[in-house]
Amino acid sequence: MSDRKITTVIFDLDGTLLDTLEDLKNAANYALRTCGLPERTLDEVRRFVGNGVRNLMIRAVPGGEGNPEFERAFACFREYYGVHCNDATRAYDGIPELLQELKDAGFAMAIVSNKIDSAVQDLNSRYFPQVDVAIGDRADLRRKPAPDSVLLALEKLGRTKEEAVYIGDSDVDLATAQNAGLPCISVLWGFRDREFLVEHGAAVFVETPLEITGVLRDVNAGKRSIATTR
Repeated sequence: MSDRKITTVIFDLDGTLLDTLEDLKNAANYALRTCGLPERTLDEVRRFVGNGVRNLMIRAVPGGEGNPEFERAFACFREYYGVHCNDATRAYDGIPELLQELKDAGFAMAIVSNKIDSAVQDLNSRYFPQVDVAIGDRADLRRKPAPDSVLLALEKLGRTKEEAVYIGDSDVDLATAQNAGLPCISVLWGFRDREFLVEHGAAVFVETPLEITGVLRDVNAGKRSIATTR
């Protein structure tokens, strides 16, 4: 990557740009409560997220898909979260400033998420006018860590993977970057800690959003490289 200029930044959403955990917990617990099932704590939901909302509910419902109430609970979750996905959600401190800096510097940006696509579109339009493309969980795409959404984002932006970097907060994001052939920057303000990320192959970390601009500036100036995870 050292001989390439980064022009494009692909972001994860939950745990990277937005703190969505409280709304996800509330939706899960509404569904569980409605179906007479035990509710989950915030820390439990933190561990459950990352592989899409169906997998979140598989982990939250006792017995997962084998529970006779599972499909009802999942439908309740989707309906509730579709209305309440922005009740407590907020952009992490420094994220709006980061995106504006990247936009002003000419970077193309996209969001790829395993969150329901309608919620991704809603949240992107509310919070991130700087972001050109947003792609959520859709029936025609395999969800992350499959590379489909990243590759579609690059196609929509008219960019190549050789000029892109992926930024996320989880093991799923690391695997997504690897599968798409992109280098990955792992953020430390999200849903997974440094030790967990190191165990899953993370090598480049940032502790605050605005550090990202410094990393990209150094890479493009030839002062450091970020190898792809493949």
